[in-house]
Amino acid sequence: MTKKALIVKGGWDGHEPNEVAAIFAGILEAEGFEVEVSDTLESFNSVDKLTDLSLIVPVWTMGEISNDQVSSVLKAVASGVGIAGCHGGMCDSFRNNTEWQFLTGSQWVAHPFNDGVEYEVNIMHSGSSPIVEGIQDFKVKSEQYYLHVDPAVDVLATTTFVMSEGEHSANGVITMPVVYTKKWGKGKVFYNSLGHHADVFDIPEAKELMRKGFLWAAN
Repeated sequence: MTKKALIVKGGWDGHEPNEVAAIFAGILEAEGFEVEVSDTLESFNSVDKLTDLSLIVPVWTMGEISNDQVSSVLKAVASGVGIAGCHGGMCDSFRNNTEWQFLTGSQWVAHPFNDGVEYEVNIMHSGSSPIVEGIQDFKVKSEQYYLHVDPAVDVLATTTFVMSEGEHSANGVITMPVVYTKKWGKGKVFYNSLGHHADVFDIPEAKELMRKGFLWAAN
């Protein structure tokens, strides 16, 4: 049976949706997926089309989705279709839609240091997820995402926010999820908060996390 993936790209250009979608399409095609890349949310209109997929990959930031479109995605994932994505392309897609946030497991709320901060991604090897097998801690220089996170997620990697100026510092040092999985009905959800710009995936570990996450979610 042919594995089918739908990448839906668009929204804010600052997250380089075209470039990120091209990288993700290349990863999936190398793994034998038949990949469709769409630049319209109308691709979410048909439940029947979505349920024929193995994987949905949103690469869309700060947009607006109709109730019917998000309902179609929710139903497709609940039926067993995987969903996987990164950064604002999945967890800052639709700020006004709490159903989307419930599905995807988190929502971006801040990046206190803005872009260009160097920080470490710490892999959690205490569990048994195949997604992080063989991957060690690594450093990135990018945005460090502060998320509001669903307590149901299975955290696979974290980052630590050091003390900085601002009212939030009254809470002390914070450890924040970077990579996680969760379930939605029969479907699997994978998220990686890296990906502010496409060149983050020049880092082998960041790209490998996406590859393994795609395969896990689509299984």
